Amino acid sequence: MMADYQGKKVVIIGLGVTGQSCVDFFLARGVTPRVMDTRIVPPGLEKLPKSVERWLGSLNDSWLQNADLIVASPGLALSSPSLIAAAEAGVEIVGDIELFCREAQAPIVAITGSNGKSTVTTLVGEMAKAAGWQVGVGGNIGLPALTLLEKPAQLYVLELSSFQLETTHSLKAAAATILNVTEDHMDRYPLGMQQYRAAKLRVYEQASVCVVNADDAMTMPVRGADKRCVSFGVDVGDYHLNRQQGNIWLRVKGEKVLNTDEMTLTGQHNYTNALAALALADAVGLPRSSSLKALTTFNGLAHRFQLAYDHNGVRWINDSKATNVGSTEAALNGLQVKGTLWLLLGGDGKSADFSPLAPYLQKDNVRIYCFGRDAAELAALRPETAVQTTTMQEAMQQIAAKVQPGDMVLLSPACASLDQFKNFEQRGDIFTQLAKELG
Repeated sequence: MMADYQGKKVVIIGLGVTGQSCVDFFLARGVTPRVMDTRIVPPGLEKLPKSVERWLGSLNDSWLQNADLIVASPGLALSSPSLIAAAEAGVEIVGDIELFCREAQAPIVAITGSNGKSTVTTLVGEMAKAAGWQVGVGGNIGLPALTLLEKPAQLYVLELSSFQLETTHSLKAAAATILNVTEDHMDRYPLGMQQYRAAKLRVYEQASVCVVNADDAMTMPVRGADKRCVSFGVDVGDYHLNRQQGNIWLRVKGEKVLNTDEMTLTGQHNYTNALAALALADAVGLPRSSSLKALTTFNGLAHRFQLAYDHNGVRWINDSKATNVGSTEAALNGLQVKGTLWLLLGGDGKSADFSPLAPYLQKDNVRIYCFGRDAAELAALRPETAVQTTTMQEAMQQIAAKVQPGDMVLLSPACASLDQFKNFEQRGDIFTQLAKELG
């Protein structure tokens, strides 16, 4: 099925690690692409071979319209005028995941969803490693998909964003899941939730097994569940949680397979992530025993509800990866805190509706501190007690002066970080560093 790109005029939009992986992919096949980026100095520019023509600071429409193939960065909307014009001129537009799917020789597990996808992707990768399989894990996290082709693999596990799915046509996943669909990126989906959902639903096209969330109708295929579907959920689903005498078990088709006490991951959202990962692993034939072993050893991801500092009975939790409302909601849902919960919210809300958070913020033991671009809008969720600051650091300094043993300070911002930070990782690192200094 490997595609032939000989003699094709290829233009890559967007540098960075993914763009660089696309450049390497074509050069290895004897095709010299052109590269463009709207940034004047995009990351990775210094690594670009001299032979590769580049156009920086804007899009070059004549290059685009004269190309045979455009490989577009997920950061550029297909609705951008330059891409619409190129499409009308008959130019094929794909993303790096499409290039990958045309070449991949091993089964693919494809994972999308508004929240939890990095955790589930990493978990399935750990399950495959525990079984002794050669596995390539990447896509929207870690390594760009195309670099995974450089090593032999028996299985690929890809995290895919809705933007990546929009430019992908050849994905035939051995197992695919949409973990959940909550509002995110509404700045890119002007037609709203159904447009965003439609992008995610592409993951099921041509998939052998679809792992759906029994608690979220938006994750079902358009025509409803079919014989390809396996479900997971809190109380219902082929894979669900079972509560008995204060214990919570992972249960598969009526059989208890693991006591969650044996897992390092905590919280209901992580238990359902574990169920989804197990369903995907079972679907591609990974041995159940090694999958369960991986569940007991996996510690979770950086910046995802991670204990940053624990001192004087105060826990500082870094959940900087909560870049949307649904993610913060998952963190707050069922959260038990003895003392006061000091919650840090803020950043760029990407035009989202923050109101689903309101019920969690009205509890007597919750104090909210809002910073960054959308601070005022977040503070309006509980105007009588919310504190607004310009920066996260100011908020943390004020909180540090008030915390008591039994309290939790939680950074789960419900927003992107790009108004004040390089990325969510940097935001989380600064939170962790400040927690240690202030705590």
